[in-house]
Amino acid sequence: MTAHDLPVARAVELLDRRELSAQALVRDCLARIDEREPQVQAWQALAPDAVEQARRIDARADRPLLRGLPVGIKDLIDTAHLPTTYGSPIYEGHQPKADAACVRALRAAGAVILGKTVTTEFAAYVGGKTRNPHDPSRTPGGSSSGSAAAVGDRMLPAALGSQTAGSVIRPASFCGAVGYKPTFGAFDLQGVHPLAPSLDTLGFFVRQVADVPWIAAALSGGARPAAIVELARPPRLGLCRTDQWARAERTTQRLVEDAAVRLGSAGAEVRDIEAFAGLAAAQAIVMAVEAAQVFREERQRNDARLSPTFRALLEEGERCAPERLREAREVAERGRRELDDVFGSVDALLTPAALGEAPIGLQSTGDPAFCRAWTLLGCPCISLPVLKGPAGLPIGLQIVGMRNDDARLLAIASWIEKRL
Repeated sequence: MTAHDLPVARAVELLDRRELSAQALVRDCLARIDEREPQVQAWQALAPDAVEQARRIDARADRPLLRGLPVGIKDLIDTAHLPTTYGSPIYEGHQPKADAACVRALRAAGAVILGKTVTTEFAAYVGGKTRNPHDPSRTPGGSSSGSAAAVGDRMLPAALGSQTAGSVIRPASFCGAVGYKPTFGAFDLQGVHPLAPSLDTLGFFVRQVADVPWIAAALSGGARPAAIVELARPPRLGLCRTDQWARAERTTQRLVEDAAVRLGSAGAEVRDIEAFAGLAAAQAIVMAVEAAQVFREERQRNDARLSPTFRALLEEGERCAPERLREAREVAERGRRELDDVFGSVDALLTPAALGEAPIGLQSTGDPAFCRAWTLLGCPCISLPVLKGPAGLPIGLQIVGMRNDDARLLAIASWIEKRL
C-alpha cells in the first residue's frame, strides 16, 4: 500500500511512530493528484506551501493530533491563504481575510491543508468540473463533489464537505467513500458560506469508519479521538422505507434489502420501518425559503451571474407562501416526534444513500431524495461504500442515528462495516 492509499487512522499511526513523514505522505498525495487530476478534476486550488506545512510539523517534537495528515477543504469554506470561490464565477479570485473555524481547528490539530476541492455553485444543484473517479462520464454527486471524488480516488485520506440536503452522503455513495454527516450543530460553521442555516451541517469524507473519530476530534479541538465502542450485543436495525422508497432503482432496493438480510444473519435484529412521510418535501420547502433569504442581497448585486437553476431555487423560495412554510415546519416537528418513537425500538435505520449508481452526465449531481428527511431532522448519518450496482459502481448503505447519539451510530456503523 502506497502512502496516498492509507486511511486516516493508519496514516496517523505511522506518522506518530515516524515510520512515515508528513512530507513523504504529502508528496505521495501530490503525485497521485498529478497523475489523476486531468481525469477527475477534483481540485479548485492546491496549496503551494503544502510540503512546507508538512516539514514544519515533522520538525516539531510535540506534534499535534493529526501529525501532518493532509486534508482537503471544500471551496465553500473560507481559507485565508487560498482563494475561496463558493463555486461561483462571482467570487473568482476571492481571498477571505481569515480561515473558517473548521480550518483553524484542523491547522491547530496538525493537519496539512492540501488545497481547495471543487464545490457546486453555492453548494446547490449545478454540477462543476469534477468527474466521478470510477467513471468520468458520470457525476461525482454534489455539492461536495471534489472532496468526495478526491477521497474516493485515493488522492488524500480526508476532506471536508457540507450538507444541506444530501451533499455529503450522496457524493460519498457515488464516489465510494465513507461520508459522515454528524448531528446538526456538531461542528462550528463560522466561515462556511450558508445556504439554509437551519439545515447546513459540516461533514467530511474518509476511507473507513475508524477514521471518523480522528477528524471529528480535530474539528472539535479534542486532544485524542473518541474510541468507537464494541457493541455489547448486535444492533436493532430498522430497514426504513420512507415515502421515497419507490424512487430508488429496483437494483438499489434489492441491494439494501439483501444487506439487511445479511446483517440479520450476522445477529442483528432487523425490522421493517415505514414512516417519516412528507419530510423530503418539507425539507425542500425550508431549504428554498432560507436560501432565498440568505441570497437576497446577492441577487440584487449579481442576479445575472447566477445560474438559471440556482436562480430558480431562490425564486421558488421567494414565492413560497408563509402558510406553506409553516406547514413544512410542522411536518418537521411531527417527524422529530416520530423519530423519538421509532428509536424506542431500534438503534439505527438502514436506507439507501442514493437512488442508485452515479448517473451519466455532469450537469446534475443526482437526487438527494434519501437524504432530505434526515438533514431536516438533524440526525447523524453515515454512508458506507459496501454495495455495488449493476455497472460495478459503488452505492452507499446509509445508516441513520438518533440526534446527539453519534457515538452509537459510529459503533453500529463499525459493526456493519466489518460484516459487509
